[in-house]
Amino acid sequence: MAELETRMLIGGEQVAGTGPELEVENPFSEETLATVATPASDQVDAAIAAARDASREWMRMPAADRGELLHEVATRMRARTDELAEVMTREGGKPLIENSDEVGWTAACFDYYAEIGRDSAGRVIPSIESTQLSLVLKEPHGVWGCIVPWNYPLLLLAWKLAPALAAGNATVCKPSELTPLSTLMLAPCFDHLPAGVVNILCGGGDVGEAITTDPRVDGVAFTGSVETGKKVARACVDRVARINLEMGGKDAFIVCPDVADRLDVAARGGAWAAFLNSGQVCTSAERFYVHEDVYDDYVNAFAEVTRGLVLGDPMEKDTDIGPMVSANQRSKVAVQVEAAVAAGAELVVGGDSGGRDRGHFYAPAVITGAPAETELLREETFGPVAPLVPVKSVDEAIELANSTTYGLGANVYTEDFRTILRCMRELKAGTVWFNDPLTDNDAGPFGGFKQSGLGRELGREGLEAFQETKHVHIESEIAAKEWWYPYSEYAGGEPPHGA
Repeated sequence: MAELETRMLIGGEQVAGTGPELEVENPFSEETLATVATPASDQVDAAIAAARDASREWMRMPAADRGELLHEVATRMRARTDELAEVMTREGGKPLIENSDEVGWTAACFDYYAEIGRDSAGRVIPSIESTQLSLVLKEPHGVWGCIVPWNYPLLLLAWKLAPALAAGNATVCKPSELTPLSTLMLAPCFDHLPAGVVNILCGGGDVGEAITTDPRVDGVAFTGSVETGKKVARACVDRVARINLEMGGKDAFIVCPDVADRLDVAARGGAWAAFLNSGQVCTSAERFYVHEDVYDDYVNAFAEVTRGLVLGDPMEKDTDIGPMVSANQRSKVAVQVEAAVAAGAELVVGGDSGGRDRGHFYAPAVITGAPAETELLREETFGPVAPLVPVKSVDEAIELANSTTYGLGANVYTEDFRTILRCMRELKAGTVWFNDPLTDNDAGPFGGFKQSGLGRELGREGLEAFQETKHVHIESEIAAKEWWYPYSEYAGGEPPHGA
């Protein structure tokens, strides 16, 4: 078993917390995996102070030099893939194969921003007069707080940390209290950076609140629930700090009648989109709108795929579905499903422990007949549940897809280009996938409409989220302008250039 790291990273030093202890559970065995001491208030203060001090040197470093250091971060992460993936599996329950992929995606994000961060520092714009130069500069803010959830602890950290560093900011990072161990293991991947550029604190909401409300933190990047995201937003708005929020979704999955001969593929894609990481993905497909012409066949195909999934030890290579992250998370899903069944929905398959006598397992569930007003079709589930709903037309599918307060992602299976054009324009979601669910792209901005969030991660937009925009106006000749005071000497004709 990989060695577990419980020390935090503050000012370039790995230190034990002096605050209350936090138990980290293995959701498969339900045993305590490790005990981590959280930071006392003086340690939180020290981490933010270290970031503030380090930001001055880091922002002055040439972007190309920062880029080389970020490439080295990626190299070190890849070298530790096996041990990082093992610890992520033991603390989060996601199958080992998925966590190994996550380490690779995380490293790739650092490589991407190592390059894009030195690609441009702004642009030259047309000047008012021939003797002038006008520039738009992109500059770091200073210090960013990065607050990360438990479902993809390293990847969602990288989506914040890599662009923040590439832009020239220092950081204070807080992983979820459910999955802090893999993040704490990253300290050696950062020890070639100037001390204090990356700080890692573990803990719960009190630590997150301390980061969010501290005036030395210029911005906060957060991924998590809408409820917590609103608290982060209020704290940042009160002091006019920058915010970047990704707050989950209720993604729709539309199956059109023209894919009648490819329903096997659409069913496999749908099951993967719904059940990946036990449905604990912010872009999980949580509402399936299937045209009535293919509905019955799709339900049968989907149920067949679901029955073939293997629940088990997430460390085993044949396991498709591991346990959910906690008993509390499993309970939330079970309550939502039970309420839908009580309201008339039918549980076609799954919805139990899958025959497991330990671990927070919830067997992937396929549900039909759920009333539209149930939470199962209105509020985020964040579990392995696929409610399938028949629709009469693409019009109805789009209307239903847009009917919630969320707008993070959407999936569509169709071979009709006119339908693709309609859906890409009319679906109110930050990402729309056609015939290839949940595929991320480092160069493609990620974020949501409506209550799914503010701002974007990834792509150039993800870098600009951590940059301030400055306009610089340079006049090469020092001379009085004819439109200055006194106005009695102004020749008239054209209005003053400054007006």
